[in-house]
Amino acid sequence: MHPSLTDTPALSRRGLLKFSLGATAFLATAGLGASLSGCSSSVAANGFVSLRDGDLLFLRALIPVMLDGAAAPEKMPDAVAGTLKSLDYSLDHLSPEMLKLTRQLFDVLGMTVTRGPLTGIWGSWENASPDAMRSFLDRWENSSLSLLRMGHSSLQQMVLMAWYNRGESWTHCGYPGPPTV
Repeated sequence: MHPSLTDTPALSRRGLLKFSLGATAFLATAGLGASLSGCSSSVAANGFVSLRDGDLLFLRALIPVMLDGAAAPEKMPDAVAGTLKSLDYSLDHLSPEMLKLTRQLFDVLGMTVTRGPLTGIWGSWENASPDAMRSFLDRWENSSLSLLRMGHSSLQQMVLMAWYNRGESWTHCGYPGPPTV
């Protein structure tokens, strides 16, 4: 007779709830610690309204991986720059609470203490290879923790909406552009 999931101590509902609660507490504490220690600067990077310097380091490593195949390699630097501007514009128009949650996500990803264990990338974002970024995205997308899956979904939606908001992305997907009125 095979034991059911509830009979297996490692996979018990109570154990999973304890682990999830602990992980949530860890992430909340890390985010709060970052904001209280000054790691979470609310000062926008030069030329941006909402995105901060630390956010840009992460996003410049993330965006090329997410846009792989959607933009020609020689056009990738312009695609990244345009996507960052589009994302910054969108973040500037979020509600204060949604902007706060987005910044908390970026803060957790920016802190060395949380970046390594949560993403598998122990060094700085600038040195992260595209393969390491793909592994991080796969890790979050397929995580047993719903919080990490939600983080993956949020990152994917933010970046792809910012990209497909730009006219240069339309030809790739066959969209001729909005009709002229």
